[in-house]
Amino acid sequence: TNPCSTCYVASTDLGVTLTTMPTVLGVLWLNHREIDHRACFSQAYFIHTLSIVESGVLLAMAYDHFIAICNPLRYTSILTDTRVMKIGMGVLTRASLSIMPITIHLHWFPYCRSHVLSHAFCLHQDITKLSCVDITFNHLNPVVVVFAMVLLNFFIISFSYILILKTVMRIASGEDRTKALNTCVSHICYILVFYVTVVGLTFIHGFGKHARHVVHVMLSYIYFLFPPLMNPIVYR
Repeated sequence: TNPCSTCYVASTDLGVTLTTMPTVLGVLWLNHREIDHRACFSQAYFIHTLSIVESGVLLAMAYDHFIAICNPLRYTSILTDTRVMKIGMGVLTRASLSIMPITIHLHWFPYCRSHVLSHAFCLHQDITKLSCVDITFNHLNPVVVVFAMVLLNFFIISFSYILILKTVMRIASGEDRTKALNTCVSHICYILVFYVTVVGLTFIHGFGKHARHVVHVMLSYIYFLFPPLMNPIVYR
């Protein structure tokens, strides 16, 4: 498979870490518990943008594996370095534009409730809870974005792997069949780690009002810390 795919994964994880760690370390090490609202909104924008970028990278990697296994003779002609770069730019552009309207709305809201966030970093769902106005739309909007992009990507990825599995099952040699399946195992592990946490975090913020606060906090830290921790192990 194309090494740029793994490079995209590493870059996304690095971006998430660089975005969240300043405030997390500020709280844990320096007991610094304040953040300017503009910096908070910017952090929320980059966090959610990178989440959609990561989902898009998973979709691109699924396509990469699909071509490598189902059409190996044309792999190098289909997935050239230039085309992979264009796919990466498309994923980044789609994520940036889709999150921008949601984040811009945050600047227009009046905030008259407690200015205490649930996490050591800023999330859109957490910020909107501090607003004085009706935030029903802004609670549902991120859920719609998740359905329209993240879960749509997941269904396409699942369909790709169904086709891959059908192709692998037609391979006569058991050794070649095992080798082809092993190529996809690391990607499937990464997909499960990413989607279980991101969907759980989105829905518990949108609909889990009665869930204990510790559940919100634990899910958020699992989502932001566990994938970057596991990816070097999965892709070793």
